[in-house]
Amino acid sequence: MKKQAPDAIDLLDADHLAVHGLFQSYRELVRTGAPALQRRALAEEICLELTIHAKLEEELFYPAVREALQDEDLIDEAEDQHGSQRELLAQILAAAPEDELYDARLAVLAEYVELHVRQEREQVFNRALAARIDLQSLARAITVRREELRAVSDALREDTLASALA
Repeated sequence: MKKQAPDAIDLLDADHLAVHGLFQSYRELVRTGAPALQRRALAEEICLELTIHAKLEEELFYPAVREALQDEDLIDEAEDQHGSQRELLAQILAAAPEDELYDARLAVLAEYVELHVRQEREQVFNRALAARIDLQSLARAITVRREELRAVSDALREDTLASALA
């Protein structure tokens, strides 16, 4: 039997797992006293991955789920969590890794993301599966949009900074 291509939930959950791994790597850098530039590079990678992931959910996944479920509150809450996450991302991107709160902000972001992921898996993903959304075509759209966003990663960074400082 041929294995089906990953669906939208598989792709988004793979992002969750990848970011979890990046946070673990960051914690290890802090634990071992890694140089500021090394921590900064990983922090920027985390910020980029979270920014791309949030855009994919907000532009493609959440609208499909909102339409299928007719549950405004569920998706509004998820989008609100992304807004709070964006504020933390901007604070991290605007700070120097030598800043005494830099590592603490990454730790808070990690906790925040873990909570969001847990809620999303339990509430949004399960309900999306039950709603019979076309998750295969949504996965194709996510894949295309991800590549578009990766191509403009510098602009995404600037948008994140600008939106939180506005």
